[in-house]
Amino acid sequence: MDLLGVAAVLLEADGRIDMWSPQAEKLFGYTGTEALGRYAAPLLLHPEHQDAAIMLFAEVMETGRGWAGAFPIRHKDGSTRMVEFRNMRLTDNIGDHYALGLATDRTTLRQVERGVALSTRLVTQAPIGLAILDADLRYVVVNPALAAMHGVPEDDHVGRSFGEILPGADFRAAEAAMRRVLASGVPVVDQQVVGRTNADPRSDHAWAVSLYRLEDQHGNVLGVANMVVDVTDRYRAARKADRAQQRLRLVASGSARIGTTLEVERTAQELADVVVPDLADMVAVDLLDSILQAGHADIDDSPPLFRALAVKTAYPTAAAGAIVPPGRLTTYHADHPAAYCVRTRKPHLVTHLNSGDHDRIAADSEAARLLAEAGVHTDMAVPLIAREQVIGVMGLARARNPLAFDEDDVALACELASTAALSIDNAVLHHHIRSAAETLQRSLLPQLSPRHPGLEVAARYRPAQAFSEVGGDWYDVIPLEGDRTALTVGDVMGNGVAAATTMGRLRTATSTLTDLDLDPARILTHLDKIILGLDPYIATCVYAVYDPHRARLQVSSAGHLPPVLIRSGRPPELLDLPTGAPLGVGGVPFETTTLALEPGDQLVLYTDGLVETRNDPIDERLDDLLRLLRRPDHSTEETCDRLLRQLRHPAGHDDVALLIARAEPSS
Repeated sequence: MDLLGVAAVLLEADGRIDMWSPQAEKLFGYTGTEALGRYAAPLLLHPEHQDAAIMLFAEVMETGRGWAGAFPIRHKDGSTRMVEFRNMRLTDNIGDHYALGLATDRTTLRQVERGVALSTRLVTQAPIGLAILDADLRYVVVNPALAAMHGVPEDDHVGRSFGEILPGADFRAAEAAMRRVLASGVPVVDQQVVGRTNADPRSDHAWAVSLYRLEDQHGNVLGVANMVVDVTDRYRAARKADRAQQRLRLVASGSARIGTTLEVERTAQELADVVVPDLADMVAVDLLDSILQAGHADIDDSPPLFRALAVKTAYPTAAAGAIVPPGRLTTYHADHPAAYCVRTRKPHLVTHLNSGDHDRIAADSEAARLLAEAGVHTDMAVPLIAREQVIGVMGLARARNPLAFDEDDVALACELASTAALSIDNAVLHHHIRSAAETLQRSLLPQLSPRHPGLEVAARYRPAQAFSEVGGDWYDVIPLEGDRTALTVGDVMGNGVAAATTMGRLRTATSTLTDLDLDPARILTHLDKIILGLDPYIATCVYAVYDPHRARLQVSSAGHLPPVLIRSGRPPELLDLPTGAPLGVGGVPFETTTLALEPGDQLVLYTDGLVETRNDPIDERLDDLLRLLRRPDHSTEETCDRLLRQLRHPAGHDDVALLIARAEPSS
């Protein structure tokens, strides 16, 4: 009514104006003083329109039937305006009749009508959801689009609160935003809301919600207008893009984090660490035991034997008790996903596990009970394939994560499994090669007797750890005529079976040459010629001969680290020997140094694996060796163990040969 500015005019039965509203003054231009008591027709109408108006007035007064329509009136300023009228007869308590005229500007009315019609069509036909809620957040108006989004009929909205139509935690933030808009008047534009409604209770949908406060002309709060656009397709596309980005990050992370060592168990654990929790809530990595034992898959009609390598869960869960712990051997039933992967070389996906389905993925009934108790609802297994053979299986499951595994997850798991399989296979291959080389190395080293004429002898060999393979380090103690003893330590550069084989050849050649009773320099000269005829290897070596009857030591070096001499009652010292060139260089003469070795004196021969590190200067490490040797031990055996324990890092990258000889009084 305020928008239309409806004027009210009351006429007596003879047509004189009895009452005149402020809106009438605005519409017709006359004040109440100017209009009251005057006849309406000559005051408000042009002469040519007066007769028609008087006839309509008489008909209303005579019949009591109202009249509605537009009629031209004369404004006080003389202009003509079309005014929309609603005329009706009124009767007072003594039976006298009056005529009430309600009038408004026709142009204003048409604008309001068009606005109402447009708003009605907009609300009813708009593809976006529209609603008006009162100040208590109860629905006043809802359009069909929003009703369809909610899955609730339009009429069932009216009078009910927002929380009644959309219960649950998903919509609490939207309700809180409405209350803020009501309180502050600050609109909200495109706030994303994600949740589930009666229209599709099994799937998440997304909406962009805009809110603004409704006020009347006087600023009184009427409620809040709610505009909702379904952006589910955009939301799902964004989620898909996010998942694709996450997969790319996971693949990149797997490439960087999987296979950092040549250790089988650690590589399997690195795979588990990558996939949990980003891809799965729990994971188990199993390897065919035949791969570990023989280096190849031994698959026949019998159930394959697996060795569990790694297990990880994203949180403490009963499901952990259903997974075979690392180190244990197990077999699975023929329908188990792991058995399926080995048999078919294909991944196995279970998108949804119903009650009673957990026996399909569990090792036994107790494991099935634990998986069901933990809420495991989706499962997959992917084969670990390397060199065209299945070497193991990775099993993954979700419980807290509500999303079921899909084909994209399978593809991602297969890619990570492929990366890990190559690294695990390399680690297994390295293990077998290393074992063979280490076995060869130990078979080529002598079985020492601790007592030789005038000497107490102890020796140690330690293979390389971490990434490196067995090297070509060796030691030997060879009895000679006249109670003499030859002592030698050497290092063939390189690693693996070939280096160990070359070391065996050099040790055999050394043992043969000692029978010729040559001085150490001549021995090294012959060894230099021998190694030149072998594969292109270079070796360092120190060769010494001790004569207990003369208390004399003769020693010569071929590019080797200096021996340590510990004289009784004096600090240890590095022997200042002519270094010489390594064996295999050729053409470089060697020199023999002669010195006294009295009872109680010790000679320490070692390879570079004892003192060299990647981060410390060699001079500092040699100083550390001398410092440790200042403390006497009861036996050379104790000294060997202490030096290895305190100088060598557990993950040493090079092998070590250590030989310690202590002179004793000759009998």
